[in-house]
Amino acid sequence: MKKNVENFIDLIIIGAGPAGLTAAIYAARAGLDVAVFEKAYAGGQVVSTYEIENYPGFVDAVSGPDLAYKFEAQARKFDVNIVYEEILRISIDGDMKILQTTKGKYAARGIILALGANPKPLGVPMEKQLVGSGVAYCATCDGAFYKGKDVAVVGGGNTAAEDALFLAKFCNKVYLVHRRDVLRADSILAKRVANEPKIHKVFDSVVTEIHTESIGNGGISTDLSARREKVSGISVENVKTGFSEIISVSGLFVAVGTVPQTEIVRGLVDMTPSGHIITDEKMRTSAHNIFAVGDIRDKVLRQIITAAADGAIAATVFAAE
Repeated sequence: MKKNVENFIDLIIIGAGPAGLTAAIYAARAGLDVAVFEKAYAGGQVVSTYEIENYPGFVDAVSGPDLAYKFEAQARKFDVNIVYEEILRISIDGDMKILQTTKGKYAARGIILALGANPKPLGVPMEKQLVGSGVAYCATCDGAFYKGKDVAVVGGGNTAAEDALFLAKFCNKVYLVHRRDVLRADSILAKRVANEPKIHKVFDSVVTEIHTESIGNGGISTDLSARREKVSGISVENVKTGFSEIISVSGLFVAVGTVPQTEIVRGLVDMTPSGHIITDEKMRTSAHNIFAVGDIRDKVLRQIITAAADGAIAATVFAAE
């Protein structure tokens, strides 16, 4: 393909999380002209993680923001261009992949999709309206607002356990609500949760309702007709007994999984019903020279280390073609 196209780049990577930045490092070291497009900030979900202790090379736990910074700094060391523009559209024109952003149009021989994932909502009434008024999806981002207060965390995986342990450092009580009778989190995290006196386990239970109170007058309300409402409690129902109770909390932290951000490439590459992109072991999608890496890929384990591995594989395979 001729490189006479305006804004032509050998390889475009969409997403500056661990998968995207690792891909960029490997691509740059292979001599490719590479650009990483990111609509928000480098690091992805890593930035919102309090401590990471299972990433190789760090004997002591490393904070999420620190690790994200190291990923970005290493990419910039190899002159990787990180472009902060939102992608509006991706299309294919012959051998070229075309990106339309909020600021311009770019063409590339290949694309690595590292779009990442967003927190999955509970899906209960008023949840969306109360974000920022008691409902949150990032404990490390918003936890400090609840110092000395009672809060609830919903979920049973590693993120939920880590969030509960983090919040227990400064909150009065942390109710950990999980629909099963045992956590899905790693054993070491489950043991820490069990040994933390501030964490109160509410297992075999689901959140069915969020209760609010009007800011300023203390009145209880379940009608969020204005922005003057904040979380005052949650209703939880035991899935085995049907017993329901109201737990008074000031904050509700949701950690029930993630949703892949793949809408922009729906119809362009093959996906599972859940929206995860189907790839082979070389990270190839159903579209020629379009790769998918990280949390958007259909795979067994979604961790920082597997995201980085995906990125390294995709960049290496593309560079060799």
